[in-house]
Amino acid sequence: MLKTLNQRISVTLFIIGILYLILTYQLPSYPYTEIDADIIPTVLGWILVGLSIVLFFAKDSETDEQKQRRNIPKKDLLAIVIVFAFLFVYVLFLEILGFVIMTALFIFFCSWFLGYKKHITNVIVSIVFPVIIYLMFTEFLKISLPQGILPL
Repeated sequence: MLKTLNQRISVTLFIIGILYLILTYQLPSYPYTEIDADIIPTVLGWILVGLSIVLFFAKDSETDEQKQRRNIPKKDLLAIVIVFAFLFVYVLFLEILGFVIMTALFIFFCSWFLGYKKHITNVIVSIVFPVIIYLMFTEFLKISLPQGILPL
């Protein structure tokens, strides 16, 4: 049944998508918001399920060149693990420190770790981007984001 790599990946993504949708439908609704907090996660979950079905039926024969590109060097694998550790720390402290602080720290340290050398530009982007996103979500979309320790 699962002959190709695409089919195996699609089944895994389908199961993840269904579990994700189950969790999104359990999010509480907020009476004073125009757009509820579960809209975006629900849409993303359905997109994941739909694309996993499309991937299952996609006709793709894997060549030797594609198999070679799939091999990840140990150095790159370590970098991927460290970025996932950054993500874990980000999610762990998001509610405590807030969206703006954690997103700024995540962007700065992740960019620095991945080799971006212009530190002043990195600091500016790391601060301006989360502030703009925070204001867009809280003021325009009326979606609450964790404010943490900042009195926003």
